[in-house]
Amino acid sequence: MASPAFRPTHVVPRNGMPAWEAPDPARPTVPLDAFLPVRLVERRGDWAHILCANGWAAWVDGRFLIAVPEDPPTADGGPLTGAADPRPLLGRVERALADYRAAVEELAAGAMDGETFRARTSELRIGVVVDGESMWLYDAEDARWAYADGTRLSTYAADAGPRAGEDPGRGPTRVVSPDGP
Repeated sequence: MASPAFRPTHVVPRNGMPAWEAPDPARPTVPLDAFLPVRLVERRGDWAHILCANGWAAWVDGRFLIAVPEDPPTADGGPLTGAADPRPLLGRVERALADYRAAVEELAAGAMDGETFRARTSELRIGVVVDGESMWLYDAEDARWAYADGTRLSTYAADAGPRAGEDPGRGPTRVVSPDGP
């Protein structure tokens, strides 16, 4: 369970990343999952010591971490648009989690094999950090991280720039790539 004081400073890039027990390439550990929220604790050159929400710590190549703004942008106080309403995205997150849970239940009951489980869950993508009234959600449909304050939803990191005709109610977009912002 995450500590109430955990505040992410970065997320892991979309393809995940390798991790090490110490800033030493000879001491690898379990790789980090894509879009995992982490907090940067220390830097040593390109090495970054990170802390995960569950208290697990590791060293990574800090050049590839994607920074989370300290003060995520919020909507300008105008009328709530469909794109700025957090409820549809919350619904998609709930459905993805329910689909994953159902697959886990079937796998655990022996009603599904590992290969079927991998195929059924391969396209599921969610990421959620809730910190009091603040919430960060990964929107797999639009390949973006969004910030919500309970009433409004704003894009603050996306895999690509805005698309033609995109609803301006999504708020400011910060374009990121595997190499950083």
